[in-house]
Amino acid sequence: MAASRTLIKNGTIISVDPKIGQLDSGDVLIEDGKIVAIAPNLEADNAEIIDASGAIVMPGFVDSHRHLWQAVVRHIGSNWTHGQYLMGVHLGLSGDFRPEDTYNGNLLGGLEALDSGITTLLDWSHNIDTPQHADAAVEALQSTGMRSVFAHGGGATMWNLPSNVPHTRDVLRIRDQYFSSNDQLSTMAFALRGPQFSTPEVAAADWKLIQELDTRVTVHNGDGEWGKQRPVAWMRDHGMLNDRVTHVHCCTLADDELKMIADSGGTASVSVDVEAQMGMGVPATGRLLDAGVRPSLSIDVCVSNGGDMFNAMKSTIALQRLLDSEAEAVPGEQEAVRLRCMDVIEFATIEGARALGLDHITGSLTPGKDADIIIVRADGLAMTPLNNPSGALVYSGHPGLVDTVLVRGKTVKREGKLLRGDLDDVKRRAIASRDYLFRAALDRPSIADARLGGSWTPGIHKVSRETV
Repeated sequence: MAASRTLIKNGTIISVDPKIGQLDSGDVLIEDGKIVAIAPNLEADNAEIIDASGAIVMPGFVDSHRHLWQAVVRHIGSNWTHGQYLMGVHLGLSGDFRPEDTYNGNLLGGLEALDSGITTLLDWSHNIDTPQHADAAVEALQSTGMRSVFAHGGGATMWNLPSNVPHTRDVLRIRDQYFSSNDQLSTMAFALRGPQFSTPEVAAADWKLIQELDTRVTVHNGDGEWGKQRPVAWMRDHGMLNDRVTHVHCCTLADDELKMIADSGGTASVSVDVEAQMGMGVPATGRLLDAGVRPSLSIDVCVSNGGDMFNAMKSTIALQRLLDSEAEAVPGEQEAVRLRCMDVIEFATIEGARALGLDHITGSLTPGKDADIIIVRADGLAMTPLNNPSGALVYSGHPGLVDTVLVRGKTVKREGKLLRGDLDDVKRRAIASRDYLFRAALDRPSIADARLGGSWTPGIHKVSRETV
């Protein structure tokens, strides 16, 4: 059988591969879903040609931490603090999610990500109280057509903090039923509450379950007041640090804890936009770099913030440059910026892939890797002339410029449109789920005043440091 070939021609290539670098004009040859060559003026018989003239060709973005199920209640918390988010969503709306609502949220959120150029995403799924919810979450995620990691995080009953409810062993069934092979587009991880959000006994029991599963781990550490209780040090003292653990946020971790992450070979995921907006602490990008950890980027929650990587890159570089400048004796007159545009592009691609254990497969345009590729238009008024491709991408890029998306060589978006015929139905079902959840809220005293329009502000969920 003849190989399936695609040849992307004449694009400005940002490879994120140090051996290849940036090409002002180059081609990418794909065979049977894999990148086989990157160079100017390639030729290939019997190949589908994609003309990338006037566009940037680069690896798809990798979102290392997002709660997809919340897409159906997007933006209701854009004016909320972290405590209000916990009360309104985790101790409120989440309790009324039906399996179909979880499915609708995951499908909507996954397609939103794919449409914006995110080809790989870790779904930190922590509203799956029943096996039916878990099935719905996985099946929706897999139906998006994107590369994904399903991080099993239990359900609402596990998020009364600090939780004394052990992680459900249904996670074993999910692994066996859906994730029997590591060659799938969808793989699995364990979303650990850890010592921040569970009792020590439960944290230790959950870690034993992780050993039984033999999966990678993603854990929130260092978000808000909870993070000041030295959770990473506790994990180190209990044998829970290694190179398969990704630490999410890290804002309020101590400097020596960041060094513990580096020494263990662990990775980090920062969500600067949400961290700043919700008051989780000063984003840790610079301190992680100081400790020897190059972070990945994540969207976290669309309950409050936007869901694209362009915004995440801009937030990350802007805030860290502000912090670096303010640390100078004469702000604004340092000889060079520490964080460059190419750095945050790497955070959004190869470092995300590394955090998910997928850097041998995706995250850069490298011969031998899967063809997870996006083509971003650069011929509009905001990009022309393309004098600095990485700068243009970070500062002027947005989801509307994502023209073409390929996942494992398969084109899933072309000429600015996802190649699906059910998008109207996806949106209709998401609206129906939203409407149901807000009707159900009327019967929950803590959120009986829930309403749409942006005026609802739930009470604040407080957890003192002494109780955690």
